[in-house]
Amino acid sequence: MLSGKKVIISTGTKNLQDQLFHYDIPTLSKALRISVKVALLKGRANYLCLQRLNNAYGDGRFTSPQVANDVLQLKSWLAHTRTGDISEFSQLPENAEVWPVVTSNADNCLGQECPYWSDCYLVKARRKAQEADVVIVNHHLFFADMVLREEGFAELLPLAEAIILDEAHQLPEVASHFFGESVSSRQLNELARDMQLLASHQAKEIKEFDKFCQQLQLAVQNMRLAFGEPPRRKPWHEIASKASLQQAITQLKEPLQDLLSLLNNQAERSEELANGAKRCQELLTKFSRLTGVTEAKQIHWYEVFSKAFSLHFTPMDIAQPFQQMMQAANKAWVFTSATLAVNGNFNHFAAQLGIKDAKTLLLESPFNYKQQAVLYVPNKMVEATQPNYTEEVIKAAIPVLQASRGRAFMLFTSHLALQTAAQLLQQRLDFPLLVQGQAPKLQLLTEFKRLKNAILLGTSSFWEGVDVRGEALSCVIIDKLPFMAPDDPILQARTAAIQAAGQNAFMEYQLPRAVLMLKQGAGRLIRDQTDHGVLMICDVRLIQRSYGNIFLASLPPMARTRHLDKVVQFFKHLLQKQDASCPES
Repeated sequence: MLSGKKVIISTGTKNLQDQLFHYDIPTLSKALRISVKVALLKGRANYLCLQRLNNAYGDGRFTSPQVANDVLQLKSWLAHTRTGDISEFSQLPENAEVWPVVTSNADNCLGQECPYWSDCYLVKARRKAQEADVVIVNHHLFFADMVLREEGFAELLPLAEAIILDEAHQLPEVASHFFGESVSSRQLNELARDMQLLASHQAKEIKEFDKFCQQLQLAVQNMRLAFGEPPRRKPWHEIASKASLQQAITQLKEPLQDLLSLLNNQAERSEELANGAKRCQELLTKFSRLTGVTEAKQIHWYEVFSKAFSLHFTPMDIAQPFQQMMQAANKAWVFTSATLAVNGNFNHFAAQLGIKDAKTLLLESPFNYKQQAVLYVPNKMVEATQPNYTEEVIKAAIPVLQASRGRAFMLFTSHLALQTAAQLLQQRLDFPLLVQGQAPKLQLLTEFKRLKNAILLGTSSFWEGVDVRGEALSCVIIDKLPFMAPDDPILQARTAAIQAAGQNAFMEYQLPRAVLMLKQGAGRLIRDQTDHGVLMICDVRLIQRSYGNIFLASLPPMARTRHLDKVVQFFKHLLQKQDASCPES
């Protein structure tokens, strides 16, 4: 900001973008007594698309009465919004069924051919970004543009003299996604829905459109069933030869090819139909590749959910493509995060991205952890591999939760453990219980802060990017050291490659990843200089295994105990202080 140069800041999530834009940078501007032009830029799917909203409104065919009602609400909202940023429309949750209907993506955006181009909210946001000194984006937008040239903010890059990547610990995973290739049932279903809607406006007389789209949706559903029971994340070769799956693949390609032929025949009628043909061709090509032979240096895997599936190529190594990307954009690059170092150095992070000869700076926390927090590892816990482990975690956690009067996050390494824990806690405590999946993440966090004595159970998405300051969160309980599941296809492939190179895969890859993840989870506890609390890690490997010292050395320097009575005493003193400062409570 003091340099006067144009800077792009990329951060981990849209919520963090909003925090930087609405709070952090204005605070800095005030402190530095300087004024800078700041712009917030999100991916196109975050802005209302006038063309798609008006098409949906005019068509009148909706998948449910709720979607119809939501479209009417959004049509009214047009009179009140200046930005079209859907995060401003708080009446609808992030996962509302209407959003894909009224927003665009790289596949269905018409660009300058759109009749609403001059009023487009995304175009206006990009213009503001071009004029700004500081532009705030998120990692998905940044990589989509740098790697895929999909998000159209490439015109900003030549103007920027520095790129700051905040929450940089996320980059290896985000880069792996964008340097790879994937196709999902969602993309195929969206194609079918969009082409049905398009045909109803521009080719009503051609009944085959509706027929082929319905056949495609049915084929997608049948392919999901051919994968078997969810949830599952496995290497492709384990299922590729399954006869029912191969049949489902063939049956899915047929309506996709029929739809493509029809779109090609009608492409001259409009830019939208031509765009649909291009999109259909790209999906067919991707689907054929990702259901075919595994390509060299790619990890080939699939994931199955209750109603969906996805197919993936993930690069074995991202260091080389990441370095090519950095060199192509010849600028200053700054990587920053609270969790980049493992055991006091940046070697693991730098190696993953191929970064050499970097200037590094490791800053101590401003918090007085020895006074503010206690790390508690229960004295009598079974090994984390035992079948009754989650029951033992709950048994050990209950007296801590009683001592803290709720006000806790319980973070789990698997959805199964979370669901088991939720059932076990249901009737055993008087505090409100909030469970991931019961409501959108933001709604759960808002309720957690409002209640002031709740217990929130979450998995990976609650380990990072969550900021609850003050008394509402006084305890964080972590069930296990967050090692990746041993049957994870990416872990298996990268472990095999590291071992083939004569290195120790556990020490070089698995352990550093787990350390960084644990640091993120632990970081939920102390968010302010006035915060106090207990971090409870139930996994005795932290104490009993030699690698536990690397975890401990990477955690903040808290007071440590293995005795429950010390934890109870800590909370007793803490609550007495808090009650004394709030006599009305």
